[in-house]
Amino acid sequence: MEKHEHVHKNWHKIFINNFLGGAAWGLGATVGASILLGLFGIILSKINLIPFFGQFVSQITDFVIANNPNLLK
Repeated sequence: MEKHEHVHKNWHKIFINNFLGGAAWGLGATVGASILLGLFGIILSKINLIPFFGQFVSQITDFVIANNPNLLK
């Protein structure tokens, strides 16, 4: 029974606590993902895979523009 006594807290405090915890988790996940993706990009640029991906995206863009001439109007 003692485990469930904390349920009777003020629901405003519970809401604010959970909201702040969720916001902090979201911010931490975003910052962490940005750091990891940045490091991944730096590593890929050092081994020269980025030009390959750039050429691949360029070919896709050229194909889409060639098949949809009204896209740029």
